[in-house]
Amino acid sequence: MQPLIWLGILAALLFIEAITAGLTTIWFAGGALIAAIASYAGANLTIQILLFLCVSVVLLIFTRPVAMRYFNKETVQTNANSLIGKKAVVIQEIDNLAQTGQVRINDIEWTARSVDDEAKIEKDTIVEIREIQGVKLIVRKTDQP
Repeated sequence: MQPLIWLGILAALLFIEAITAGLTTIWFAGGALIAAIASYAGANLTIQILLFLCVSVVLLIFTRPVAMRYFNKETVQTNANSLIGKKAVVIQEIDNLAQTGQVRINDIEWTARSVDDEAKIEKDTIVEIREIQGVKLIVRKTDQP
C-alpha cells in the first residue's frame, strides 16, 4: 500500500513539474521514487520519510545549479537587461553631482550616471553599461578612444 502512496506522490510532483517547467518539484519526485523503492523493499515509514527528505535535498543542492545552467544556457536577455555590458556613446556630459548625463545606444537616448560619483565623463566618450537603476543606466568610462 505504501509504495502506491509514494508513486502517487511521484506522479503528482511530475505533473506539477510538467505544468510549471520550473525545475522545482522534479527533485522531490526523485526523493519520492527512492522512498517508493524503499517501501517496496520493506523499509519502515520513518526510513521512507528520511530517504525522501535526504534524497530530495541532495538532488536540490547538487544537481539544480548544473541543470539551471544547462537549461538557461540559451536564454537571451531581453529589453533593458540586454544592455548590461554593452558600449554606449555619451551625448551629454555625465556629472552625478549636477545630475546630468545622457548616452545613446541602439539609437535610443538614456539618462546616465557614472559608477563613480566624483567622475565626470565628457561628451562623445565611449562608456560601458554596468547596471540599470530604474530608468537610468549606470556606466563606466572605457579605455576605447
